[in-house]
Amino acid sequence: MTADATATLIPLAQVDPAMVEQLLDRAFGTDRHNRTAYKVREGVDWLPALSFAAIDEAEMLVGTIQVWPVALTDSEGRRHPLLMVGPVAVVPERQSEGFGHALMAAMAGALDPQASLPQVMVGDPDYYERFGFFAAPTQGWTLAGPYEPDRLLVRADNPAVLPDEGTLGPWIG
Repeated sequence: MTADATATLIPLAQVDPAMVEQLLDRAFGTDRHNRTAYKVREGVDWLPALSFAAIDEAEMLVGTIQVWPVALTDSEGRRHPLLMVGPVAVVPERQSEGFGHALMAAMAGALDPQASLPQVMVGDPDYYERFGFFAAPTQGWTLAGPYEPDRLLVRADNPAVLPDEGTLGPWIG
């Protein structure tokens, strides 16, 4: 059975935050808060309009996607707003059923095509390239913590407008 036939996508704001935390612990481990991606989005809240949950046919939470406001600060101190996608999480026993794909499609469909910001994520390039995310434009970027450069991915309508170098961090107005 595929997620397309069995998933209901709802706004993440409609899900008990404790259930989301339990799902994320199962998908990524209880030490996930130590990951660099958490430092990049530290101090900001996820964006409800772009964050979703997948509920299966038994009405169980099986996946989530969150999107966060972040910025790339270039060498001249200019801040370039971006959207950080992730975590994208599916409970281990339901992975490879299409829930992640459905969540990515819901997020992409919720973006305003007239004002779409570039999206960045730390993830598996083999999986996320199908959604238009690539590592090449990010190779001069840095993060506050350890990361694998080939896993820092970006999707942009025109990657040439992004700075070649900069530091990625939370968007704190």
